[in-house]
Amino acid sequence: MRACVLTSLGSTAALQMQDIADPVPGSGEVLIDVRAAGVTYADLLVIEGKYQALPQIPFVPGKEVAGIVTATGPGADRFKPGMRVLAFAQHGAYAERVAVAQDSCFALPESMSYTDAAAMGIAYQTAYFALMDRGQYRQGESVLVTGASGGVGLAAVQFAKAKGATVLAGLTTLSKAAAVTANGADHIIDLSRPDLGKSLREQVHAVTQRRGVDIVLDPIGADVFDAALRALAWRGRAVVIGFVGERIPAIKTNYLLIKNIAASGLYWDSYVQYAPQETAAAQRELFALYVAGKLKPAIMETFALADTARAFGRISRREVIGRILIELGK
Repeated sequence: MRACVLTSLGSTAALQMQDIADPVPGSGEVLIDVRAAGVTYADLLVIEGKYQALPQIPFVPGKEVAGIVTATGPGADRFKPGMRVLAFAQHGAYAERVAVAQDSCFALPESMSYTDAAAMGIAYQTAYFALMDRGQYRQGESVLVTGASGGVGLAAVQFAKAKGATVLAGLTTLSKAAAVTANGADHIIDLSRPDLGKSLREQVHAVTQRRGVDIVLDPIGADVFDAALRALAWRGRAVVIGFVGERIPAIKTNYLLIKNIAASGLYWDSYVQYAPQETAAAQRELFALYVAGKLKPAIMETFALADTARAFGRISRREVIGRILIELGK
């Protein structure tokens, strides 16, 4: 089969198209004929050698895939050949076929395309657990999403709106505001203003009757997290999703004490390991919201398998609004 293989860690320049052997599904695994695969910031970190868990070189990257089950391994009895699925893998999605544990597979609604399915994988799972589990969201609360135009950010905007939240979308590039508003944001917060610690809080107070925001979902870190923490309401909750801003912020715990606020982290991969039933329940709810018309992934562009490195160039230059995908058959 054809696959995009990473031959060394550090750069997308090490991605090479190769002919490799088809994977063979092991115990409890299914073989999937790939139709679409997500291009994510997490995959870029893997390629650059900066992710928490790294496979042995060489390997095929790619963590989320949509396609058709073509074979099953011993003990894999939940899916039959011909079934359409979304699946999560540690790696292997950027290929014509991939073997995945059946417990990481989810049957697609009839109305869902393969591209929509691949786009509704990790980003929407991350948004779900950040808001509902770590953020302890309650109906009608306000939610500030920083980095709101990115894959996780826009998924969080959509999901928070679908759950009845008032959504504040934080952007460093205001030209993306129209797209974010079209996906459910009620208010735009300009993260490019000077003196961010003061200006972010002023903008939040202006749209929350000076109360502050109940929940912050932050994939950026750095100065944005520091400022967002100051904009929380009494008993507010901040959820750390990532560090696109590169600097990992330090929290002054006396500030947590004074305002009775909480800060927690969200590393989605660990939910697959420790709470597979919860990830399955989350995916069922996400699919149900899609079928009901309350969620619709914003797909900016799709690339051929041979153009995987070019797709990651868009990610690294922060040009993406919503999701980009690898689509086989292009």
